[in-house]
Amino acid sequence: MLKFIKHNLETISGIEIYPIISLLIFFIFFVALYAWVFTYKKEKIAEMSNIPFNNDNAVEL
Repeated sequence: MLKFIKHNLETISGIEIYPIISLLIFFIFFVALYAWVFTYKKEKIAEMSNIPFNNDNAVEL
């Protein structure tokens, strides 16, 4: 079945750029996410990690 799809895709001119674009988008996204995570302030991470333990905004049933 893959040979039918591969044959159709080989006949389209300029199709070889799409896998390269997809790889670049994927790579750039994860590099940006990596940079964002390691530049995030440690104090803000500690504050957000303690949110579940705060009883200030607790909903009582």
